[in-house]
Amino acid sequence: MRSTRHEFISFLFWGAINSLAGYLIYAGLVLFLPYLAAYTIAYAAGILFSYLLNSKFVFKQKLQLKKALAYPIVYVVQFFLGAAMLWVLVQLFHVHKLVAPMIMAVVLVPITFLLSRTILKGRSPAA
Repeated sequence: MRSTRHEFISFLFWGAINSLAGYLIYAGLVLFLPYLAAYTIAYAAGILFSYLLNSKFVFKQKLQLKKALAYPIVYVVQFFLGAAMLWVLVQLFHVHKLVAPMIMAVVLVPITFLLSRTILKGRSPAA
């Protein structure tokens, strides 16, 4: 059984790969679309990659339709927290729209790890 610490480190590594891909998609789209639209499209693409990476490489779980269908719940929660945070950072704190998603990632990672682990493994880290 893998320790929660090892899983979290693996989650960070694969999450960084996924985040980089998502950021590059966002950065390309923001040249043509409003930043919230670009964020939404990049975010949706990242959900599929995240499920695949976390299932196979982080939590060592078989891909299952039931879990794949439940997994977006993690990102619905993260999306609404992230969109609100993006708006606050850009509009109220005047953080550049290309920098704001990087700040958001630092805040949202622990929440995403716990929700992902619960859905993919069916139990909390304390279990």
